[in-house]
Amino acid sequence: MNVSILTVFPEIIQPFLQTSLLKKASEKGLVTFDVASYFSFAQPQERIDAPTFGPGSGMLLKPTIVEKAIAAKEAEHGKAFKIFFSPQGQKLNQKLLQQLSEKILSQQHILLACARYEGMDARVEQEYADLTVSIGDYVVMGGDLPAMIFLEGLLRYLPGVIGRAESVEHDSFSGPFVDYPEYTEPVVWHEQTVPEIVRSGNHAAIEKWRATQAAQKTITSHFEWFKSSPMTEKEKNFGAPFIPPHYAVLMHSDVIIKDQGEKKEGTTSVTSLDIHDIARSARTYGLKEYFLVTKLVDQQKVVERLLHFWKTDVGSEYNPERFEAVKHTHLASSIDEVIQAIEAREGKRPLLIATSARATEHQQLITYYDQEKVWTLQRPVLLVFGTGRGLSEQLLKKCDFLLVPVSGFSEFNHLSVRSAAAVIFDRWLGWNPKNLQ
Repeated sequence: MNVSILTVFPEIIQPFLQTSLLKKASEKGLVTFDVASYFSFAQPQERIDAPTFGPGSGMLLKPTIVEKAIAAKEAEHGKAFKIFFSPQGQKLNQKLLQQLSEKILSQQHILLACARYEGMDARVEQEYADLTVSIGDYVVMGGDLPAMIFLEGLLRYLPGVIGRAESVEHDSFSGPFVDYPEYTEPVVWHEQTVPEIVRSGNHAAIEKWRATQAAQKTITSHFEWFKSSPMTEKEKNFGAPFIPPHYAVLMHSDVIIKDQGEKKEGTTSVTSLDIHDIARSARTYGLKEYFLVTKLVDQQKVVERLLHFWKTDVGSEYNPERFEAVKHTHLASSIDEVIQAIEAREGKRPLLIATSARATEHQQLITYYDQEKVWTLQRPVLLVFGTGRGLSEQLLKKCDFLLVPVSGFSEFNHLSVRSAAAVIFDRWLGWNPKNLQ
């Protein structure tokens, strides 16, 4: 297999190809490299770039130069699978590398086209690119580094490049879990000791420890990867216990109500839909318990009667799924009572994450991608929902974090608390695979 690399600066890439495993792969005859400069395809005194049309500064590689370069390399090595690099391209990850390894490593010719300056004329990619790759949501000065990163990742899958095939199979991001920590001599370094389990010689125990460490690291620091990865039920069930315990509370007290056109703090009425629907959502997404808070005695009596029915054998026989959801639902008279109940069960005071449909200032405003910021604190989590016009300012200030409001791409924003709770559970805790392989 030949890899052609088109670049403005061959001197950046050539030393890279003369080192480490890429050099050994070339010496073994597994792959050959052909690095060519765009300047080789320009006439004497001809520029390879030109100003971009329209407002804005910057120079683009001319399509005529890239056309000549591609034609020359395909005439020399045969038709190529052509890869371009751009921040607008498909995001490079381990799954894409795996898929590409199966698709293109059997090709006789791969061509990597590296841009410079402000990039290439857009028509070049449209005309030639079989794939355009981005190495991340940032911009570098050219396509040379992305091309080298791409080669490092891709050629690891070429048989014979890596000595042990299992090293590739068990890479981080090859499945739903990242890799486990590894250690070597000395046993003690900077007052840190290699875990005894990995020195025990008990292979079964070591494998179990490694799997646990990998899952824990994945959930805490790479949950976005985990929740978007295809996985088996076994993998899902193995990872789930490493998610910190989550609880939810629906506040009918300490909320904003509208009274005679004026907004003020007050109390709302409990509805049976609030109990049933949020209870079912909470169980679906693995929350431990769901609490309802009202300080009104009459409302408490209504809720107690309803919960009593669903927590008895009568409720179980009438609707087993509803029984399973509602049996984890509890009544409380204040948020402090909920906090105390969770602390008694978990041994730690929960972190409170408030939800709000209105734009509200908070010292710790977080998004649905900030699980690591919360979970590394190693405390249970309580998601706090409000009824009426939302949680009171006093209660919002009491919360450790505030999630950004749920919103779509429209001017209308008036979800019921039941719908909002389901959306928030899914965004924060849901499994949403990006592909099915």
